[in-house]
Amino acid sequence: MPVTLSDIRAAQRRIASGIVVSPCPTSIPLSEITGARIVCKLENLQRTGSFKERGARNALLRLSADKKRKGVVAASAGNHALGLAYHGHLLGIAVTVVMPDYAPLIKITTCQRLGAKVLVHGRDFAEARAEADRLAAEEGLTYIHGFDDPDIIAGQGTLALELLQQVGDVDAIVCPVGGGGLLAGVAVVVKALRPRIRLIAVESTATGNFAAALAAHRPVRVARRATLADGLATMVVGTNAYALASSRVDEVVSVSENWVALAILRMVELEKTVVEGAAAVPLAAMMAGKLPRLAGKRVALIVGGGNIDPAILSRVIEMGLVHDGRLSRFTARISDRPGGLAELCRVIASCGASIKDIAHDRAFSGPDVSAVQVLCTVETRDRAHIATLHRTLKKHGFPIALAR
Repeated sequence: MPVTLSDIRAAQRRIASGIVVSPCPTSIPLSEITGARIVCKLENLQRTGSFKERGARNALLRLSADKKRKGVVAASAGNHALGLAYHGHLLGIAVTVVMPDYAPLIKITTCQRLGAKVLVHGRDFAEARAEADRLAAEEGLTYIHGFDDPDIIAGQGTLALELLQQVGDVDAIVCPVGGGGLLAGVAVVVKALRPRIRLIAVESTATGNFAAALAAHRPVRVARRATLADGLATMVVGTNAYALASSRVDEVVSVSENWVALAILRMVELEKTVVEGAAAVPLAAMMAGKLPRLAGKRVALIVGGGNIDPAILSRVIEMGLVHDGRLSRFTARISDRPGGLAELCRVIASCGASIKDIAHDRAFSGPDVSAVQVLCTVETRDRAHIATLHRTLKKHGFPIALAR
């Protein structure tokens, strides 16, 4: 079933009473670091923290009275489940969600708090989907696909209608892609209303669903790998989503996990905004130099969600600091006599670096009992500062080795 611009406009009218018109402000700091004129469509400001609410509400409102009475079920790593749980509660429709075991804890507990029945089942999305299908058959529930249901795609496309009204002179839209529902909805709107706008899809190198589908000319299953962008880890692009997006997308790029971590850090530092990995990939692509033709252009980044586990966020920030050259670790050999450690600290301080942690390793420091290895974690300004620190340490007689 194709999704048309008329379907998306109808969805916008249908869901208007329950969806936030998310802001799309200009970002001066992100513009400065990317060389483009950046605006951010902040879907992390929806009630449940992601764009998925749009499609969820539209799909629920499109159900027949009988299907609403029986309830719905879905497999989801989190944001689709959250959208269904919230709007199911508002609309009086019972919601059951099956989450794979890698789903972030914050998404599991939030779904439960919103009133959904949550089952954690399966090592990946495919296994969670199989369990959801079983429940649908046994209990008479309606399965709502998180990224391939036409009503879901139409709901997600309402984001693009808003964006084009908010930003009149946009040259390019950079959109994350996992299962493809958001990309498909955006693509239908953009190429119908402003076909000159470049539409660029971004995925993590650890997912690669859309690129694999383009190479095979059909959706194909991609092996699951660990990724910060868990919202993109659907393992396959939806059939309807692929049919709609494949001929409308102008470019597809992928970014490494290090760049995703750094993009999350930049959003926290520069935009004072918490985003999840899937929402950070558009900025990551810009920062990694994957889109050089967009320099000086007005570029809209779709910030799809902000549901990242706080425990994971702290680790991701540290990963970003390491990638940015602002946190580094090395081992140094020092005298184990009084003053040995003090001299090392003095040299580090003289370079303007700050010691975050230091630990002695006497058991594995070799036969010379007068010397000891110390593992140092230091805060620096950037990679050039790290290089200066290392040169200075070697100049003062401290043999060092990089540590992981």
